[in-house]
Amino acid sequence: MRDTPETVNEIWAMTTGEAGMANQARGLAEAVAERTGWPVVQKTIGMRRPWRALPMHWVPRPLTRLTPGSDPIAPPWPRVLITCGRRSAAASIAIRRASGGRCFTVHVQDPLIPPRYFDLVVPPRHDGLTGPNVLPTRGAIHHVNRAKLDEAAGAFRERFARLPRPWIGVLLGGSNRSMTLTPGKARRIGEQLAQAARESGGGLIVTPSRRTGEANTRALAEAIAAVPHLLWDGEGPNPYFGILALADHLVVTGDSASMVSEAASTGKPLYVIDFGRYSKRLERFHRGLREEGVTRAFDGTLSQWEYEPVDDTMKVADAIVERLGEST
Repeated sequence: MRDTPETVNEIWAMTTGEAGMANQARGLAEAVAERTGWPVVQKTIGMRRPWRALPMHWVPRPLTRLTPGSDPIAPPWPRVLITCGRRSAAASIAIRRASGGRCFTVHVQDPLIPPRYFDLVVPPRHDGLTGPNVLPTRGAIHHVNRAKLDEAAGAFRERFARLPRPWIGVLLGGSNRSMTLTPGKARRIGEQLAQAARESGGGLIVTPSRRTGEANTRALAEAIAAVPHLLWDGEGPNPYFGILALADHLVVTGDSASMVSEAASTGKPLYVIDFGRYSKRLERFHRGLREEGVTRAFDGTLSQWEYEPVDDTMKVADAIVERLGEST
C-alpha cells in the first residue's frame, strides 16, 4: 500500500462522541490496524446549528461548521477514515474530496444520505440498505476482540472462581425509545435468573449499565439474593469483558443491538431477555439472529447449542484492506 504526499498511513475513527458510535468506529479501526500495522487516531467532532439539522451532503464547507470543541481536522489526511453516526458524515465527505479520493472513507450505520458519498457503507442488514459499495452486517460493529477477552479473562478469573459453575453472565441494558424497564420487570428477570442458577447449580455474574437505573438494579438484586451471584455495584473495574470471556452462558437484555452483537461474537449459548416491544428495526435484528440459531429467548432455563460466532467486525476489516489494495 503506497503512501502519497496527500495522505499518511493512519486510521482515523471519527464520531460526534456518543459512546456507542465511538466504540463501533474505534472497534473497526482497531481491526483494520491489526491487518495494516497503521496507528489509530480517535477524533471527536460536533456540527454547529443549524447545519447539524440538514442532510449531511447539503452542508456547505462542512469543516468550517464544526463546533469549537471539536478535535483538529486538518491535513495530512489519513489513509482510512471511519465514521459512525449521521452527523459525522459531512466531515467524511469533505475529507474524501480534499484528499483527492486518496483517503478511503468508511461509514458505519446508515448515513441517511446516498451511499455514493463514501467508499464503503457498513449498515446493519435490518436497515435494508443496499448498493454496490454497501456491506450489510448481521449485527453491530463493535470493539470486542480476542486480545481484550484474553486480558479480561486473566483479570477476572480469580474473582469469578468463588462461584459454582456454570457461570451465567448477564448483561443488563435498560429503557430505550420503544421499551421501558421497570422495577416489576427487573424483579421478574431476577426471578428467572435465580431459577436458572438453581436448576443448573451455577452462579450469576451480572453487570448493569447506566441505562438500567438504580431502582431496577435494586429490584433485580433482591430477586437473586438467595442464589450464588456477583452483581457489579459500579465500584472497581466493570466485569463486562470478563463476562464475555469467561461465562458459560450469556443472557442479555434485547434493548441493545450492540450488546447482543458483542455477546454473539463469542459463540457461546446466548439468551435474549425480551422485556418490551421492539422497534421495527430491532425486531428485524432479533428475528434474523433467532432464525439463524444464534440466540434464543430467555425463560429461566439453560441448554447448550452451537453456532458460528457473529464476527462482522473482522469480516468488514478484511473487506476494507482488500479494497485498499485494489485502489493503490
